[in-house]
Amino acid sequence: MCGTCGCQDGNKATVTNLQTGEHTHIDSDGTVVTHTHDHHDHEHSHSHEHFHAHDHPKTHGNMGTTIALEQAIMQKNDALAERNRAWFSGREILVLNLVSSPGSGKTSILERTIIDQRNKTDIYVIEGDQQTANDAQRIKDSGAPSVQINTGTGCHLEADMVMEGVKSLKPKPGSVIMIENVGNLVCPALFDLGEAAKVAILSVTEGEDKPIKYPHMFQASSVMLLNKIDLLPHLDFDVEKCIHYARQVNPEIEIIQLSAKTGEGMEVWYDWIKSWSAQTSEQVFV
Repeated sequence: MCGTCGCQDGNKATVTNLQTGEHTHIDSDGTVVTHTHDHHDHEHSHSHEHFHAHDHPKTHGNMGTTIALEQAIMQKNDALAERNRAWFSGREILVLNLVSSPGSGKTSILERTIIDQRNKTDIYVIEGDQQTANDAQRIKDSGAPSVQINTGTGCHLEADMVMEGVKSLKPKPGSVIMIENVGNLVCPALFDLGEAAKVAILSVTEGEDKPIKYPHMFQASSVMLLNKIDLLPHLDFDVEKCIHYARQVNPEIEIIQLSAKTGEGMEVWYDWIKSWSAQTSEQVFV
């Protein structure tokens, strides 16, 4: 359930490993069911895990109960996120949560990053979408192991979904996990996944005032990638005003201007990843 819109009431998320075809279903009550499809003999192997009680209260018209339930859900997610963060830290894995509106170019940035860094960094990808495995297939074709999490009616990923994806991926110590969250500038800002940083991606085709329209997302992000700058000559987009708005809501945010299509600015992004990876390794011994 989303604390903002209740989008996940009764919803079921599905994690699909593009390498093995294994499916994991996460019910709204926390039940986890994993099975592998054998397309030759049509037999299924199932395993079940139960993490949460099944007696969730219903909330119809009772504002006090609704608020209490939302707080409990957020607290549970935060606890699971801390579990994730400790797991990642112990293995020196850098985890980045990529957030944006639909169509900003998250997947294109990931594809180019994977291809350009193929022999330099082990990258794993968790793709979040309401339906289809299209983006995860694009990532797999680019050369990185990937899992697809379909959230159904859900508008964001949550910490337990991410851990199920990680269990399926089995990332190497010292690697980088990129989480492409569901396209949405509201709810993903609320849910900690255990990441080291949120990466906000804004396309120049969206309008320079996005940071002040959706301030919580840009406040929560460590860096903003201003994508599709190759289109600037054809658009009425004020880059300086956009940067001003972003720093108005988050004075500490780093801003990288780039184009996934032409490659301009991508090396700056790669240097940022390298720097944060080094910090991840150093913090293990602090």
